[in-house]
Amino acid sequence: MARMTAAQAAVEILKREGTTHVFGLPGAAINPFYAAMRSNGGLTHVLARHVEGASHMAEGYTRAEAGNIGVCVGTSGPAGTDMITGLYSASADSIPILCITGQAAVAKLHKEDFQAVDIASIAAPLTKMAMTVLEPAQVPGAFQQAFHLMRSGRPGPVLIDLPIDVQMAEIEFDPDTYEPLPVHKPTATRAQIDKAMGLLQSARRPLLVAGGGIINADAADLLVEFAELTGVPVVPTLMGWGTIPDDHPLMAGMVGLQTSHRYGNATLLESDFVLGIGNRWANRHTGGVDTYTQGRTFVHVDIEPTQIGRVFAPDYGIVSDARAALELFVEAARDLTAAGHLQDRGDWADSCRRRKGSMLRRTHFDQVPVKPQRVYEEMNRAFGPDTRYVSTIGLSQIQAAQMLHVYRPRHWINAGQAGPLGWTVPAALGVATAHPDASVVALSGDYDFQFMIEELAVGAQFQIPYLHVVVNNAYLGLIRQAQRGFDMDFCVQLSFDNVNAPEVGGYGVDHVKVAEGLGCKAIRVFEPDRIAPALEEARKLMAEHRVPVVVEIILERVTNVSMGTELDNVNEFEELATSPEHAPTAVRTAIG
Repeated sequence: MARMTAAQAAVEILKREGTTHVFGLPGAAINPFYAAMRSNGGLTHVLARHVEGASHMAEGYTRAEAGNIGVCVGTSGPAGTDMITGLYSASADSIPILCITGQAAVAKLHKEDFQAVDIASIAAPLTKMAMTVLEPAQVPGAFQQAFHLMRSGRPGPVLIDLPIDVQMAEIEFDPDTYEPLPVHKPTATRAQIDKAMGLLQSARRPLLVAGGGIINADAADLLVEFAELTGVPVVPTLMGWGTIPDDHPLMAGMVGLQTSHRYGNATLLESDFVLGIGNRWANRHTGGVDTYTQGRTFVHVDIEPTQIGRVFAPDYGIVSDARAALELFVEAARDLTAAGHLQDRGDWADSCRRRKGSMLRRTHFDQVPVKPQRVYEEMNRAFGPDTRYVSTIGLSQIQAAQMLHVYRPRHWINAGQAGPLGWTVPAALGVATAHPDASVVALSGDYDFQFMIEELAVGAQFQIPYLHVVVNNAYLGLIRQAQRGFDMDFCVQLSFDNVNAPEVGGYGVDHVKVAEGLGCKAIRVFEPDRIAPALEEARKLMAEHRVPVVVEIILERVTNVSMGTELDNVNEFEELATSPEHAPTAVRTAIG
């Protein structure tokens, strides 16, 4: 049997569980683990500028690819507490990440030693397991169990806390015979699926609600097949966006109070049956539950038993992994088709498409300052179906969900429930690390962008290129001065030097200068006709310099955004498009 330190054993297990990248920051209490990574080889370390940033990089890395589990590492004390936000964000969206923290020596844990905090107790409510390993021989089992829990049932994060003396102690461990534990996922029965299909068959206007659990289960292909077999339109949730392409004829739009389409809301209100798979009935999706549920029958399929009935009681619930359930749904639909018993849903699907074609939001505006709708129109035109969008919170995310178009699973990567400010930059770096040759486009408002802008330096140092669109509505005073004939560079400096001056506003950060100072490239845009050339120039800069490129677009100060409290009470400020002339190909294709 081989002898090695517990830290070395942990590194060997990471590799055998499929880990290739680690995001983190070294420090005294975790340095033995870092030494083991260096001596053992096989893991690529990405040095974050802040440990919370490292946790969001791990999130982005996991969310980008089926089977990935991002790993973030920090030292004792505040490193762990700083990563709590990442654990919360991952837990809320059912994302597995492994957080590894250093800790004071075991004998010091109860003596309030320097940076000796009970991080396991702090992290426990947000993780599937949070454990301070007190015996060196427990390290292999702790890591084995961590991966088992992260992959089994509802996915989620784990924290392992390693006292420094535990890391350095020698143990017996044979990495060549190590095997991951079998993964457990609940599976629906055919009898349960037949019951649900019977309810669907009796409905006249059914809908499928596709949640993020379908993406976690890598089952989007089965969802589309089931929709096509049954002819039932699909409403993806924000976390399930991309499960069905936006240009698919059965894509009926998103539903909700903010991140929604007016045609999606209208279609939901017309429906009489809803089959939700891998979704949570989140409040931004449902709005008032009475309005959402009235007059409709509900079937809910979810991997987590306690999710069934959490928001409202469905008429029928099934506890199952989304892929396992959809395999049986497809099988049942094929059997009904072969027997000639499957209902024809053509008229209902056609009405959904007509609604979609007549309720498009207008996006083409030529005004200066730029209206945000024009930004998303230009992004739809500039970026193809392979683009992976990353966003988190704020008006930029809400407007993007209302106006952008997504075509594939894991191509809309979003912190859905937690929505931490600053998440977007490090998450985009994690996505781009997982897919170094992909087209990764992040989207932030000016406030979100500033929270972790320092992580852009990570992209410059490690040559992780991606494009970051910043929609900045904070500098109306700057635009007004420029329109009056003042020199633009002077106006920019004026706005940064006088953040509290009347009609200037803003947060006093020159995003272009900061990004360039961190080793990246940046472009500022004032006119709508310059958006497309700037995006094209950004792609050339990314290819040439292999660094993140920021495109900051200066917007009008105030734009009303469609929002509401109930699905039948959303204030729709955006004008309807007078024709589909400016609609992207996705919409024109879907509505025929």
